[in-house]
Amino acid sequence: MSEIKSKQGDSRIGTSNAFEEINENRRRFLGTAAMMIAAAQVGIFGSADAQPPKATSAGTTSSKQGASTSFGPLKQIDAGLLNISYAESGRADGPPVILLHGWPYDIHSFVDIAPILASAGYRVIVPYLRGYGATHFLSSETFRNGQPSAVALDIIALMDALKMQKPIIAGFDWGGRTADIIAALWPERCKGIVSVSGYLIGSQESGEIPLPPNAELQWWYQYYFATERGRAGYDKYRHDFAKLIWQTASPKWKFDDATFDRSAVSFENPDHVGVVVHNYRWRLGLAEGESKYNDLEKRLAEGPIITVPAITLEGDANGAPHPEPASYASKFAGKYQHRTLKGGIGHNLPQEAPEAFAKAVIDVNAYTSA
Repeated sequence: MSEIKSKQGDSRIGTSNAFEEINENRRRFLGTAAMMIAAAQVGIFGSADAQPPKATSAGTTSSKQGASTSFGPLKQIDAGLLNISYAESGRADGPPVILLHGWPYDIHSFVDIAPILASAGYRVIVPYLRGYGATHFLSSETFRNGQPSAVALDIIALMDALKMQKPIIAGFDWGGRTADIIAALWPERCKGIVSVSGYLIGSQESGEIPLPPNAELQWWYQYYFATERGRAGYDKYRHDFAKLIWQTASPKWKFDDATFDRSAVSFENPDHVGVVVHNYRWRLGLAEGESKYNDLEKRLAEGPIITVPAITLEGDANGAPHPEPASYASKFAGKYQHRTLKGGIGHNLPQEAPEAFAKAVIDVNAYTSA
């Protein structure tokens, strides 16, 4: 492992010559990230009042699978190291909610959830994470870091920029991990969380522990990304690669091409490959992080308890690696409930079961008011 580190340590993702060439050969994704609303909400969904755009918008797409096909024009805001692209809907003075996507997904995982929450009176913020959509680094010199603590600090910076003191934070995959981290390290900035697959805080040390063969097989892409062949392969085939992950992670979800394609556009961000590959290499201990995050990562490695109100969710057909609910229940010391959703619900739970996800957010908010 030390030999692998030494070989890769000379080529930090985002600053290597290869990645600079990628940056030069791709245009910034500004101006192509959002989609305008093409279908009205019905029944309990109501309608989301999208805010006027500050920077970006794009045409609509169609989908047979949800009441909404897209968000309205997106906003852009400088926050920490990034200029973050995000959708906003609902009342400006409503209870704030931040919805966080994972890999390889994007904000459209919440396209049917935002209208539900907006119609219930919430202020809903749905940002593209670093390396997705029109979110971009403010400096070309910034290391394209995928460390979990760095992603969490992006969201803290977004909250500060929006003057949002204590929102509910809800997400899945990278987004669920980010919600867990913020709740654990900065509980004063988090009213409550909804996390798919529960407690996802880990460390490089835990990543060194071997798993049973079948479990290791589920992580095939993590090992693929550990190689330069994997980095180049993901860059070249990112559309097909992501679609394969969607299919294996949600084996019973029959999404159509239009549904996938509207999210796949966000993976053309010039920083996407660098951030994603660094995340998985760092988790295996094959890439260095940044020393400024060492203290945070050390605290996370201790498995901190989450004290804010929480609901964890799991689908009964999640094909992605995930812990069993009983294994993490003790990590939640505040008002807590776990819900397993039946009916073939996979890894992209918010998009596959939007009503249940939205209800969990509303219920967590009620926990904090009880």
